[in-house]
Amino acid sequence: MTTVLDPHLAMVRPVVPRTPRGCEECLRSHSAWVHLRLRLTCGHVGCCDSPPMRHARAHAASHRHPIVQSFEPGENWRWSYAHEAYV
Repeated sequence: MTTVLDPHLAMVRPVVPRTPRGCEECLRSHSAWVHLRLRLTCGHVGCCDSPPMRHARAHAASHRHPIVQSFEPGENWRWSYAHEAYV
């Protein structure tokens, strides 16, 4: 696993998941998600790139919040959508 020094890491804050039960947009539309990602700037919970909606990636693009952490039990990694790399 390659990591990069990402200037967006300065945006990381202690957050509370806004929708701890699942992807925020999928819950609203009653859609299924696969893996969840927690936005470390605002607490948004979105689905990964496996389902067609890709809400975590869409939120990164529209809100400029590029750093996520896996919201899956037992996983402890962070990803930068800005650099397409682990951080």
